[in-house]
Amino acid sequence: MTTLITGATGFLGSHLVRQLVARGDAVRVLVRPTSPLGQLAGLDVEIARGDLRDAGAVRAAVRGARRIFHVAADYRLWVRDPTSLYETNVLGTHHILSSIDSRVERIVYTSTVATIAVPRDRLPDEDTEASLDEMVGHYKRSKLMAERAVREAARHGAPIVIVNPTTPVGPGDWRPTPTGQVIVDFLGGRMPAYLHTGLNVVPVEDAARGHILAAERGRVGERYLLGGRNVTFKALLDMLATVSGQPAPRVRLPWHAAMAIGFADQFVARLRGRAPRIPLDGVRMARHTMWVNCTKAEQELGFAPGPIDDALQRAVEWYRQHRYVETRTGPAHRA
Repeated sequence: MTTLITGATGFLGSHLVRQLVARGDAVRVLVRPTSPLGQLAGLDVEIARGDLRDAGAVRAAVRGARRIFHVAADYRLWVRDPTSLYETNVLGTHHILSSIDSRVERIVYTSTVATIAVPRDRLPDEDTEASLDEMVGHYKRSKLMAERAVREAARHGAPIVIVNPTTPVGPGDWRPTPTGQVIVDFLGGRMPAYLHTGLNVVPVEDAARGHILAAERGRVGERYLLGGRNVTFKALLDMLATVSGQPAPRVRLPWHAAMAIGFADQFVARLRGRAPRIPLDGVRMARHTMWVNCTKAEQELGFAPGPIDDALQRAVEWYRQHRYVETRTGPAHRA
């Protein structure tokens, strides 16, 4: 049985590919022609070159697959032209949906905690319905739009299960993601202060394993939060300090001050023609604590994530090994 994976060179997707290959599954990966394949080195996978925005390439990749993990997403909190986010995250998902036929037995769609973790009187869970107005930024809006299309397809009989990973951490975040960039900045001593916020953190290996559990045990049309532990951002930085030996910032930055710094950084970034180091959408997101109730995946899928401090340790070791941060042996560079 051929399993197709999109987003296979990304942080979460590459871990999923490795776990499926280790099980002996026949894996096909859809990767963009320009994507580096270092994350897939040494893995026995079939390479299908193409872009999610290309309907023909998607149809060719899907052909013959009986299981699909649609993990790919454009995960950026700042982009000069947001059109590309919607083309990849929304249009690309529509291309996947329109390419499936009766031979496809199961599709696992990777959404995000952001479509669930919105302010409510109780801890949000899979029954929480969010509106587009509650989505901060184009990334979150595009993911909610795509998730709605997927849920509609499931209501019409498509064999789809949705997973909503929280904040994965661990080794192999080569790009890195916005969360990975926080770790890199921390290790590089570029975090003099912190914001008061909260998030749910999960080891990336466990989030990948949760995808396989969803394919095997998930109920069609249901959403499953793949999360680990609700922590404050300060607690996360303290854990990073413990596993890395780097001091954690002690200054708590007021939200309005962070917004002012973000606006100033954005202005300078425009003048210099670079991406801002402090995306305003990221600061806006931090105003809300993104804690969630993840018991559904535990009860229905048998999802049991491991300790996040161990995952942070693996992330720190990986970034240092690949010289993303300055070390005692020399200046920083990216392998």
